[in-house]
Amino acid sequence: KTTPKHLLARIRIHFILLFSRQGKLRLQKWYTTLPDKEKKKIIREIVQIILSRNQKTSSFVDWKDLKLVYKRYASLYFCCAIEDQDNELLTLEVVHRYVELLDRYFGNVCELDIIFNFEKAYFILDEFIIGGEVQETSKKTAVKAIEDSDMLQETVEEYMNKPAF
Repeated sequence: KTTPKHLLARIRIHFILLFSRQGKLRLQKWYTTLPDKEKKKIIREIVQIILSRNQKTSSFVDWKDLKLVYKRYASLYFCCAIEDQDNELLTLEVVHRYVELLDRYFGNVCELDIIFNFEKAYFILDEFIIGGEVQETSKKTAVKAIEDSDMLQETVEEYMNKPAF
């Protein structure tokens, strides 16, 4: 089952945060330009808001002029800030698709995969979302791009390790 690309592309994501139940930031991607000081303040505020919520409450929070959409997978919270008029359920679908892509690449992704392979987690996100909009809805296509990149990196490393005569 795939969500049509034209529907997902209508969501305008301002930023994505991944953080642990302990409030440790594991990944952040900003599609809106803000000073670092402001980003840190926003992160602290959002982590506090989400972690203080009851697990049985809605995964949607009105926040300033945006809407926060979040979902917890195991020990990680995935949170997106979207435009107020954007569709929350489609945003949950975007979050779920990102988790599926991580699962497909890492084989049942866990927090340690994100910690020790954060560059891959960012690469996967960048294959999926560009400029705050979904670019690739096909899991196969996104994962193939990542695998191709890995193969290229291995080839370059092998070439660089060969002795020069």
